[in-house]
This record gives sequence, structure tokens and C-alpha cells, in this order.
Amino acid sequence: MSVLRGTVSDVDELVERVDAEDRVLGVVSRREAVRAGWLHRVGVVVCRDGQGRFLVHRRAQRLSRFPGHHELGVGGAAGVGESYEQAAARELSEELGTRATVSLRFTFLNRSGLSPHWLGVCDAVLPEIVAPDPAEVTWHGWLTEPELRGALRQWTFTPDSQEIFARYLASQP
Repeated sequence: MSVLRGTVSDVDELVERVDAEDRVLGVVSRREAVRAGWLHRVGVVVCRDGQGRFLVHRRAQRLSRFPGHHELGVGGAAGVGESYEQAAARELSEELGTRATVSLRFTFLNRSGLSPHWLGVCDAVLPEIVAPDPAEVTWHGWLTEPELRGALRQWTFTPDSQEIFARYLASQP
């Protein structure tokens, strides 16, 4: 099995296995971490526009994790040696085709989803126009806080979106 730029073959990425205090224990494949329930790091970014609206998107149906679900955060697993901010910024570029300054807001041990992981929640202000990758995102829209609260009650979101939103609001200055 060859390792090239942080991936094993082209289907599985390498991540850092971490402990309950978010300290690195070693390097494993993400697939192995998920299957074994090992903690690893995921970075997401909550995107807002200049008016303070939240970017919400619907995941493509072809995705293996939560296809067709709505999502508040844009993100993915942090690669080996990658910070939460770097992972979130990379995913922002890959999924939405845009770049922005990404700042870490908080981390928490997330037990929702496919497996437990440390979630680093970042934020960024984006221009209103984004160019999502249709293989990742089938719809996106900007919602005010009250609109997002309603959507979270009515639409099917990824398991961590509710907690990200609640913690994000609680962490506001």
C-alpha cells in the first residue's frame, strides 16, 4: 500500500488518532478510526455573509456520509499535521470553491455522527456568491438566525448541525 500526500490509495485519508484530551496518539486511516470508534479530528467552518446570515447547504446524494442531508458546517477530517483551521479552510475551498480567513471558535468532543471525534468549529465571513462543487453540494442558501432555527426543526440535517449551532450562538461575544 503506498502513501501519497496524506492518503492511503485514493479512497482513504490518513488522520491523527487522538485521546480524550485531543493529544495525538498516532497516525491511522480515517476508515479505521471510524470503524474502531477511535477519536480523530474534524474541522468545520460556519460561514456567514456580511449581513450575518448563515450559509446552509444540502449534501449531494452520492456522498457516503449523510447523503441529501442539510448541513450548517462545511468541513472534513483534519489530515496528519493539519490544524482545525487548515482542515476547515481546505474543505471550504474544495466544497464551495472559495477562500476566506478561517478562525477557530471552539472545540468539543462530538459523539454524534458516524463515530466520535474532536470537532473544531471555525467561522468565516464569505462573499454572498459561492461556487459549490456539485459533486459535494446540491443546494445552498443564506438564512437568518430565525430562518435557520426553523429549518433545523423542519429539514433533515446532519447529526452535529444542531449542536454546532447551539454552541456557536453560546460562544458569541
